[in-house]
Amino acid sequence: MILEKLSNAIGISGDEGDVRAVVLEAIREHVDEFKVDTLGNLLAFKRGTGRNRLRVMLAAHMDEVGLMVVDHDKDGFLQARTVGGIDPRLLPGALFHVGPGRIPGVVGVKPIHLLKEGEGEKVSKIESLAVDIGAKSKDEAKKLAPLGTYAAFATQFRELGTTVSGKAFDDRAGCAVLVELLRGERFRFDLHAAFTVQEEVGLRGAQVAAYAIEPDCAFALEGTIADDTPKEKEGSPTTELGQGPAITVMDRSVISDRRLVRLLTGAADELDIPYQFKQPGIGGTDAGAIHLAREGVPAVTVAVPCRYIHGPAALLSLKDFDNTVRLMRESLSRLTRRTLKL
Repeated sequence: MILEKLSNAIGISGDEGDVRAVVLEAIREHVDEFKVDTLGNLLAFKRGTGRNRLRVMLAAHMDEVGLMVVDHDKDGFLQARTVGGIDPRLLPGALFHVGPGRIPGVVGVKPIHLLKEGEGEKVSKIESLAVDIGAKSKDEAKKLAPLGTYAAFATQFRELGTTVSGKAFDDRAGCAVLVELLRGERFRFDLHAAFTVQEEVGLRGAQVAAYAIEPDCAFALEGTIADDTPKEKEGSPTTELGQGPAITVMDRSVISDRRLVRLLTGAADELDIPYQFKQPGIGGTDAGAIHLAREGVPAVTVAVPCRYIHGPAALLSLKDFDNTVRLMRESLSRLTRRTLKL
């Protein structure tokens, strides 16, 4: 399963090479051209059948959130800061793979027996936490994990019936969807696939890729928040597992192009593909950078709902994943220049 390989690979923002290698191995025989640009985006081109002259961009980001070593203390502990958005409540006691050698590390936390009254109710800031890799001195710690060393959640992909768990489903789920689309038959138009870098720190790779591709329209493929878990106060979840791919109408980075939203919902309604709308105004995706490229690009985001993203282990439904691939393939097969007419 390509999602398993992608999830187990480590690729924190700015160091996506291992993920890029997995993607390239999966798509090399299914595209006509590919290249790696200056920032590290993997750009692949699949020629169309010639009956449609559109330039269509599909984007999925390769990077994941993690930690970076910023200092070492005299006892050999690593001081770290987050790369991308990680809830500090998740860090105490979390297991990490540190550096290219995947050195085991744990975020140290005071045992419950030693807590003073009220301490257990406080959320520790990242500045007050340390990563323990078993080093005995500052010099040993610096040798094992120099400044700038990355640390990723130490999580292995697992199948759980009709669901799977693993790290970095934001956005290895989107990458896996894009791989499946590239492995399929050609579309009528030229397809430009962008496996982008540094989305989690500012949509940087997508900005460069969209400028280079100059597409007529674009689809960002994502793994997005599913918060259909028990809550103190009932309310509409952002998305729900098992209810199909999530279509974004608006988030903090983009207002999706209504023509593309209609294309997606029309195909889904016609073919009985389940789908849902992501709760508006939450998060941001590569579409936020893509739609501002050059003279502007019609763009929309389609995502696989995932519980517990940006944490040690996310969870998604394989049915949602398969339906996301199906919705994208059927929608793209219906895409023409007429779709984009105002």
